[in-house]
Amino acid sequence: MNKNTSVPPRELVDPKETWDLTPLCKDNEDFQKRLADSKKQVQHFCEMYQNKKLNLSQIGQLLKDYDKLLEDLLPLINYGFLISTTDLTNAENKQITFQSDNFSSEFSAQTKFVEDDLLALTTEEIKQLQKDLPQFTGYLRKIKKYKKIALSPEVEHVLTKLEPTFNSYSNIYGQIRSADLHFSQFSANGQTYPLSFSLYEDRYSYDPDPKIRRNAFAKFSEELSHHQNAAAANYLAQVSNEKRLADLHGFDSVIDYLLFDQEVDRSLFNRQIDLIIEKFGPIMQKYLKFVAQERGLDKMTFADRLIDLDPKYAPKVSIADSKKFIKDAIAILGDDYQKMIMPAFEERWVDFAQNQGKETGGFCLQPYETHPYILLTWQDGLADVYTLIHELGHAGQGILCTQNHPVLETEPSTYLIEAPSTFNELLLTYSLENKATDPRQKRFALSKMLTNTYFHNFITHLLEAAYQREVYRLIDAGKSFNADKLNEITKQVYSEFFGDALELNPGSELTWMRQSHYYMGLYSYTYSASLTIATQAFLNIKKFGQPAIEKWLDFLKLGNSKDPVAAAATAGVDINSDQPLLNTINYLDQTVNQIIALTKEIK
Repeated sequence: MNKNTSVPPRELVDPKETWDLTPLCKDNEDFQKRLADSKKQVQHFCEMYQNKKLNLSQIGQLLKDYDKLLEDLLPLINYGFLISTTDLTNAENKQITFQSDNFSSEFSAQTKFVEDDLLALTTEEIKQLQKDLPQFTGYLRKIKKYKKIALSPEVEHVLTKLEPTFNSYSNIYGQIRSADLHFSQFSANGQTYPLSFSLYEDRYSYDPDPKIRRNAFAKFSEELSHHQNAAAANYLAQVSNEKRLADLHGFDSVIDYLLFDQEVDRSLFNRQIDLIIEKFGPIMQKYLKFVAQERGLDKMTFADRLIDLDPKYAPKVSIADSKKFIKDAIAILGDDYQKMIMPAFEERWVDFAQNQGKETGGFCLQPYETHPYILLTWQDGLADVYTLIHELGHAGQGILCTQNHPVLETEPSTYLIEAPSTFNELLLTYSLENKATDPRQKRFALSKMLTNTYFHNFITHLLEAAYQREVYRLIDAGKSFNADKLNEITKQVYSEFFGDALELNPGSELTWMRQSHYYMGLYSYTYSASLTIATQAFLNIKKFGQPAIEKWLDFLKLGNSKDPVAAAATAGVDINSDQPLLNTINYLDQTVNQIIALTKEIK
């Protein structure tokens, strides 16, 4: 984008750079028609099964029909979610999303009796259902586990009806971030530049010019600061609600409550945070000091932490160019995987466009029996290729899960969910490294892996988790917080990890305002947990070749059929042990040392 160009409204972007939602619904009119039909379908299902005394065989049929109902409704619900994410200023599309959210909540409340009937079964009866219906083994495993903390059906029904209220804190945060933040232009080197949330996050934070980076960060942080008190109050409401739910379900700690659904205990959560801060912190401090020296910086500030080691070597990458990068990188997984992924471009799975009101960041949504949908904002850099191949990793897992499991069995534990995406990022680096014909190319590939894959997933999200842990410790102790306290926690966490390698300039303390994952429970740490699995699996492939590739493809097909420990074992990774994490940290230490050695060779 030219520095004097404003971010365009949605209606002016190239349709080829937008996704095609017609496989879900033809348009908003079609949504309204199908919404009415879907409500009738739900009503018919309830009339068939609700308040009936069902034997075990009939409950098995209930489960199959419920799964089929979900399969029929998901395209509608997915369309309702996606339609407004590309332009939160569009009132009509926001109304569609509102209707979709309400329908989804109503559906959950109306069909809560399905879970009630399953929870009323004895453990032996659930085991028998697992034998009779092996396609639902994972779903029934979680039902059996939830029996331990389930409340009375009446209370569970009330909580289900209140879900829209519980979700409102996330919605309010989304409005603050995407609609209420209004960034003015900033100046650097005698020029003025447009500024938006996505422009800062995706472009200026990586800009090779320190004046542009730092001035953009200052102006960006200034606008954040105007909303910090409202954002803190909203976040306090979120975590206070989580604490009440934890208390209701018999947990002493919010952390244990939020980890329960992930099917891992607190020791894995704490290990991920503590080992990375203790052992990986010094490695990244070494790397950041090295980058500052090579870039001739007077100091490395928080605004500089994402810069490239060799920005003059960074290629511009168009959307069209990215196809070859993606195809070459995933070739190691075989022709079938390639043929599954590459239609993303021609079939318009991806919304690349940059426009006003668009959600920031990236995500992949996998509707059942239609292709995935990916949202990102393309900035013509290699970082965008990393984002795209990351989301396509989710897409690949989603497709394989839907091919091998019913709807209720497709969603893996969040502890594992980021492994396929971060694994694909490693494949991209491996491809770039193998193509390198000189030390500078190889150094570029390795440094991009550090700054894109590991800095974002292993550090940024991990430090968010360390911050969350301190917030939940406050809440568990019956204490409150305001924006000043959240700023203090953020600075404390960053200081511990980065030490003297990074100056925390004003605005760094407001980084807690930039992450929607805080409204998704303990999600942030799963990036580093998943990347640990991905890295160990990648190292296994480098060592053992095709047998390890087959294990990885088997892992991608699992869905929720196995718990996290068993699923990771399918990929050849033992997460009961510290070793995969220590191997990952050792691999990164070797990478940093290799980058330093290559730099000496180049000089």
